[in-house]
Amino acid sequence: MQGEIYETLLVEEHGGVVTITLNRPEQRNAINLAMEQELYAAVQGAERDDAVRAVVVTGAGSSFCSGVDLAGGAAFGADAHAEHDRELGVTSDTLWERIAYWRMKTPVIGAINGHAIGVGMTLPMLFDIRYVAEDAKLSFVFTRRGIVPEANSTWLVPRLVGLSRGLELLLSGRQFTGREAAEMGLCSRALPADEVLPAAQELAHDIADNTAPLSVAVTKQLVYDFMDGADRPAAIARETKLTWWVGEQADALEGVMAWFEKRPPHWTVSKHLEPPAELR
Repeated sequence: MQGEIYETLLVEEHGGVVTITLNRPEQRNAINLAMEQELYAAVQGAERDDAVRAVVVTGAGSSFCSGVDLAGGAAFGADAHAEHDRELGVTSDTLWERIAYWRMKTPVIGAINGHAIGVGMTLPMLFDIRYVAEDAKLSFVFTRRGIVPEANSTWLVPRLVGLSRGLELLLSGRQFTGREAAEMGLCSRALPADEVLPAAQELAHDIADNTAPLSVAVTKQLVYDFMDGADRPAAIARETKLTWWVGEQADALEGVMAWFEKRPPHWTVSKHLEPPAELR
């Protein structure tokens, strides 16, 4: 992560936490192709780095993200993606499939510091945890622009808030506040705007300082895998097997010893350690 220079982002690393700031404040952090590419690079760089334990994504200025930069041309055209995919050596068709936040070992926390419209709203839905400014204006505006909600939002949003509320938000494209988002369960907390980023970073550092990388990675994997509809007996069987496997790793002993000795833990097991194939 060190030494990277970005045109549309600010990327800072401190104490195992990478903070990525969407940095086009004059355009209210609207996403163009350059930002899409750089966000992919920054997130994947953090994911590859064992020293990075959590990622926080926020926006510069008073907005989180106002959506796709239509004034700057279509940022997500098929031709642009095909060229970019060839450069990256990937074959997925969309930004969301390429990044696949839910498959990452590293927790991603959204600090929605201001207005989030369209893709500015669906992007943080892909993150693991979201804090939001209580007075932020939010909208899944797609149907009001003659298009369809993207970024897996038609699958995810009803699972977060329930079918009726999910359909209300997605079908109407209406505007709602950060306070409403927290009340509905789209976000964990609604806070005054100037407290959103510090609170998200505090949580990120708590994860980085006090939790075992492999434990976090496996827990995240199980939660997302089970959202796909695993039946309860199969889920508890797999969870139990992975609990025993993680418990056999060095960090399980380290966690207990650190607690007994009243000292910070020193984790040594990589977040990328894969369980045996029969446990995946």
